Amino acid sequence: MEKIKKPLLIVLLGPTAVGKTKVAIALAKRYNSCIISSDSRQFYKQMRIGTARPAEEELSAAEHHFIGFLEITEPYSAGKFEKEALDFLEVYFRNNKIAIMAGGSGLYAEAVCEGLDDLPVDDETRQELIQLFEEHGIEKLQSLLFEADPEYYEKVDKKNPQRLIRALEVIKLSGNTYSSLRMSKSTERSFECIKIALDMPREMLYDRIDQRVNQMMKEGLLDEVKSLLPHKDLNALNTVGYKELFEFLEGNCTEAEAIEQIQKNTRRFAKRQLTWLRRLPELHWVHLTSDERAVEEISRLVEAFISGNLIPQTSMQD
Repeated sequence: MEKIKKPLLIVLLGPTAVGKTKVAIALAKRYNSCIISSDSRQFYKQMRIGTARPAEEELSAAEHHFIGFLEITEPYSAGKFEKEALDFLEVYFRNNKIAIMAGGSGLYAEAVCEGLDDLPVDDETRQELIQLFEEHGIEKLQSLLFEADPEYYEKVDKKNPQRLIRALEVIKLSGNTYSSLRMSKSTERSFECIKIALDMPREMLYDRIDQRVNQMMKEGLLDEVKSLLPHKDLNALNTVGYKELFEFLEGNCTEAEAIEQIQKNTRRFAKRQLTWLRRLPELHWVHLTSDERAVEEISRLVEAFISGNLIPQTSMQD
């Protein structure tokens, strides 16, 4: 490997159940680096099974950070994650040249790599807008933004739900147009970022999702959800795998129906993640056929990035 001029953050993204954890651990071993979780639900101590948190043997196989460090009642945001992750990396990069960040959230990746606008942030408002996008499609977001801020509507990538949601969030929280408040340039970082997303054939991904849900139930997901029932109205628990079982525990459906709904909603969530990720700039897609091949391909991308010979990619296989 050529000498790294600036520290490098390898950002590993991809839909739920695609296999990010195993690949991240293999990369951490190869580069003798730590892993930062950017999965916002894995932050919570009490949400272990339903968030597919790495198992104890996986946590011990590589140095992990930002996993199980919050109480379920603690509010948290992408902006706070940005600050705390940057504080951690500032110290970590004093003695290390490579770190890995793994998770399915393009928003959290953007927060660390490019920075968020120094504007109002509210997870509950954002989740409402994400749900609106999921239920009514991107056309609804476009319509709302056109009405609220026609100036920014003319400039924004109208096919990028991430940009639309962020603008609508700021407008709702501030009472001002986004165009009058947003930053004109991204924040400089003291390290480089390479963003890599894993993908696999849709049928294979959906099968892995269904198997994972069944495995979670065997591992005790229902008992985990029972223990969180007093907190069911918290935004952190408005999450696939938890809200469906709350419905079962309240007598609104059978356990089998709840499991089927978890599988269905997780597939929808994965599809939404892919839609979100497709719009990220300078994202390199790796088609996952095996963990070993994925690690080799990612390593080639990293080497090319360091040498300055990496050609940006913007497409993915489906």
